[in-house]
Amino acid sequence: MEKLEIYNEIVIQASVKCVWDVLTKSEYTKMYMFGCEAVSNWQEGSPLLWKGSWEGKEMVFVKGAIVKIVPNKLVIYTVFDPNSKSLKDVPENYLSVSYELSVENSQTKLVVTQGDYNRVGDGEKRYQESYNGGEGWNLLLIQIKQIAEGL
Repeated sequence: MEKLEIYNEIVIQASVKCVWDVLTKSEYTKMYMFGCEAVSNWQEGSPLLWKGSWEGKEMVFVKGAIVKIVPNKLVIYTVFDPNSKSLKDVPENYLSVSYELSVENSQTKLVVTQGDYNRVGDGEKRYQESYNGGEGWNLLLIQIKQIAEGL
C-alpha cells in the first residue's frame, strides 16, 4: 500500500537558524500553532507536548516524542491527540511529522511531511481533517514564513 502523507514546502527569506528557532521555541510556536507552545527539550526520545488553553483551562492538545533531530536541519516527531475519544493512546495511532530545512539560493526551504495515515486508526478521516481540502500545512507555513521574515 502506498503511503498516505501530507507534503508541503515553502521558501523563507531568513536563515536556517532563524527558521529553526521559529519551529522549536515556544514563544514562536504559540504565534502559528493555534496558541499552543511546544514543550520539549528537543532531544531524541524526549516527549513533545503541544500545550495551550481552552475555555480558560490549560491542557495538552497534542502529544508525542522526538524520533530524530539534527539541529537546524531535521526533526522528526510523533503526534497523537490525547483528547481523542475514538482512538486508543497506543504507538500504532501516532502519526509522524518531519520538518526538513535546507539552504536554497541563500534562503531557507522548509519541507513538512505528515503521515503515514494508512498505518493509524481512523487514518482516512484523520488525513481528510489534516489535508484540509489540499491546504495541509500551507496556512501554518505562511505564518511561519511571516514570523521568521519579521525577526
